[in-house]
Amino acid sequence: MTTTLRTHRRVVPPARVASPSLLPCAATGAVMLAVAMAAMSAGSASAQPRPLAPPPSTSAQPAVGPVAAPAAAPATPAVPTAPMIALTPAAAAAASAAAGGAGGAVRELNLTQLGIDYAVQLRGISGTVGIPFNVRADELVTAASFKLNYAYSPSLIPELSHLKVTVNDVLVATLPVNRAEAGRPQTADIPIDRRLITEFNRINVELIGHYTRECEDPAHTSLWARIDASSSLKLTVAPLKLANDLAALPQPFFDRRDVRRARIPFVFGAAASGPVLEAAGVVSSWFGAMADYRGATFPVSSGDLPSGHAVVFVTPESVVPGLTLPAIQGPALAVVDNPRDPTGKLLLVMGRTPADLRTAAGALALNSKAFSGASAAVTAFQEPPARKPYDAPRWVPSDRALQLGELTSAADLSVTGYNPDVVRVNLQLPPDLFTWRSRGIPLDLQYRYTPRVRPDQSTLNVNVNDNFVGGLPLRSANPAGDKWWNPLAVKLMPDGTLAEHKEVILPPLAMGPRSQLRLHYYFEPVGGRCVPQLDNVRGSIDPTSKIDVSGFPHYIAMPELAAYANGGFPFSRMADLSDTAVILPEQPSNADTETFLGLLGQIGRSTGYPALRVKVGRSGEATQFADKDLLVIGNLQSQPLFTQWADKMPLKRNGNAPELKLNSWIDNAIDFVIGARTRQDLPGSMQIAVSDDGRDAVLAGFESPLRSGRSVVAAITNPDTKDALLNALMTPDLLKSVQGSMTIVRDTQVNSVLGGDTYYVGRLPPIAWVQWNLSRSPLMLAGLVIVLALLGAAVSYAGLQLRARRRLSVKAKGK
Repeated sequence: MTTTLRTHRRVVPPARVASPSLLPCAATGAVMLAVAMAAMSAGSASAQPRPLAPPPSTSAQPAVGPVAAPAAAPATPAVPTAPMIALTPAAAAAASAAAGGAGGAVRELNLTQLGIDYAVQLRGISGTVGIPFNVRADELVTAASFKLNYAYSPSLIPELSHLKVTVNDVLVATLPVNRAEAGRPQTADIPIDRRLITEFNRINVELIGHYTRECEDPAHTSLWARIDASSSLKLTVAPLKLANDLAALPQPFFDRRDVRRARIPFVFGAAASGPVLEAAGVVSSWFGAMADYRGATFPVSSGDLPSGHAVVFVTPESVVPGLTLPAIQGPALAVVDNPRDPTGKLLLVMGRTPADLRTAAGALALNSKAFSGASAAVTAFQEPPARKPYDAPRWVPSDRALQLGELTSAADLSVTGYNPDVVRVNLQLPPDLFTWRSRGIPLDLQYRYTPRVRPDQSTLNVNVNDNFVGGLPLRSANPAGDKWWNPLAVKLMPDGTLAEHKEVILPPLAMGPRSQLRLHYYFEPVGGRCVPQLDNVRGSIDPTSKIDVSGFPHYIAMPELAAYANGGFPFSRMADLSDTAVILPEQPSNADTETFLGLLGQIGRSTGYPALRVKVGRSGEATQFADKDLLVIGNLQSQPLFTQWADKMPLKRNGNAPELKLNSWIDNAIDFVIGARTRQDLPGSMQIAVSDDGRDAVLAGFESPLRSGRSVVAAITNPDTKDALLNALMTPDLLKSVQGSMTIVRDTQVNSVLGGDTYYVGRLPPIAWVQWNLSRSPLMLAGLVIVLALLGAAVSYAGLQLRARRRLSVKAKGK
């Protein structure tokens, strides 16, 4: 069905300037206006008003599903997918500016990339969702638009209902709700005036909904609209040239306002030695910690500057051609212009020796805010003391209880309204927590909320990831009729809220190295038809609420690649990687170095701390690091350790291709006897095949051949597969498939497999160790029972014999 809609036309004089109320930042507005005027004057000597919308004869057809952005606008807009939009002057100005020919890089981000990773439902007479987006410091927005994919209730009255879209509290579009399209997916392309966009921005989509012309229930179930996750924001940006200032670090190399995966090129003047790569690893792990959920990649080049921004490691012996350097007197940092790019910057990490580079890298990672100006010498940097086990800044500590306020701000722990957002607290747990036979992880939860008018079904729902843990009833201020009322547990605060204190046990099976605690206040709507609903309820989680894992030992069966992929374990056990060595081929390629930097960036993400004490060596130096956990990088041709250690690895070399080992029936029988249980949720080694065409990247874990109890993680990649491996470790949907003893990655397909020998890392209390080992082996338990029975029988027999001798002795004396 095609519905013909009237389309409004509006013209805007090109030289029109936004009013001060539309410019939150005067400086930003001035720069944008100057660029706009320059673009307009260069584009045409006589600027003509441009139409905002297609001619009135254009027809619009409702979309039947979420519609992707077209690659290019059609020459004749015969059937546009967007419904009629009543545009404001701000939106009209945006369309006029876009028509003026402003160019630049185009970026399109969906709601998931913008931080809305859940289904958006607008409910009630005034449901609202806020979508944040930011702009990099080194970019200027020249055009912007928001594609909204949505659907709404068929019960909404068109004359009284609509969707309102605002940007930074300025109205940009009003979307009608027509009965003909109700209940079906719709798409609206909404232009945004670039003058509204500042450093930090927010798009609000609000449902103004009514289902009757008489008095209504504000919480009626027919009042709804759904925002699809495929909705997207499109920004056209032009680069800005920034000043050379170390005080701006980590910008422009990493900008926290950019939600995309960070891409930070690293440049070396020549083949990098081990100490130089150690310095690079410190910097990459620093960037990885800041990139966090975004992930970070580090393209590597030797002797060649890329365009854009890059990090360059230089000594007097390894100078990059085309780069003019000051005299190097010692460890130093500098920001200079990129001779290959007029707006690009280079961060120079300099030193006379590789040791100086490590000093400069450490100062950058720990004290970047202490530097200013275009360059600075590092004169008094002292490396901090060695870290203690399990003390990574992002981990829940193992030696004390952790307050939730240490993980997030008090503002993020508070919500308001009858349809509040979920309070989310990210938890990074040590991957080797031993929670067997425990009741769970205790959460000492203190919370406040607006008391209910009367007892009802309102609750505070506690979830871990997608697992429901329990619901805590929200009480009324009047104890009469409230079966949950406990005067010792309820305290009325001066602000009128009730404060409560509960211990919640989080189930260990629901917790992983990366978990999210989700706390959702459900306030049962009050009133009903013809009764207004005041949106004056609120709830908060006290920042002093605590989670405590200090009572759990550390013990884990290895190899377990899930512990590595989600928590960097076992390397991250020491946050500064003091127990870690990276082994590269004798002649590492740029692809090997890029893999090394990317993997250290991922470990930095898990720990939140730079790899200050990581060691880097070549394959011939592996024995020097026997007392460390090893991260071995290369391919089957370049890394000889994969051949030398083949008997320990879960795969072997077959020509130039890896081949999985198959467990024999003898191995399986021995495993059954000793209690080495096989996980049933992963395929066995006979069920997975590795290709011989070089398209597979392999991640394998096994016990170090150099020392028992130490671990090896092998990253087997080549220039064509390294990106797939790193992408799998940075993509949540792929990351969950990385587990077991070996993971095989081909493009975006990830398969994990079990194979090789099982060993254990950590230590258990003696009683727990006995219980654990007996529980794993029924035969061992039966044998122990038989031995104890025989010992008991022997003791009983000996006792009876002694008693008989004594009785006979007494009888003999009596005679």
